[in-house]
Amino acid sequence: MRFDRIRHVFCGSIIAAAFFAAAPAMGQTPYDGLWNVTIVTKTGSCEPSAHYPLTVADGKVSAPGVDVSGHVGREGNVKVSIGAAYANGQLNGNSGSGKWSGASGGVPCSGRWEASRQ
Repeated sequence: MRFDRIRHVFCGSIIAAAFFAAAPAMGQTPYDGLWNVTIVTKTGSCEPSAHYPLTVADGKVSAPGVDVSGHVGREGNVKVSIGAAYANGQLNGNSGSGKWSGASGGVPCSGRWEASRQ
């Protein structure tokens, strides 16, 4: 009887492991991962350019030490705020681009951003 219990537990564990290995992670999106983002100012007096390594996890955007929030949808649509700037755009595969707007010292500025997956 003890052998039967051990066998059932062992077989159940193997089946569960096979199921979870085959199932996709919950909440994971096709754009999860580390992204290098370059922001370029086209108008206004903001910094001419800036670079950020951003992480997308379960569609949520984050970066250590940076005031960033936002998300990337399953279709790659991006809506993010970094500090007082707001950005939107589109990721496709391992790259993406879009527009951003914000202010520096009360003076409006705007530009474009580009991203590539590491």
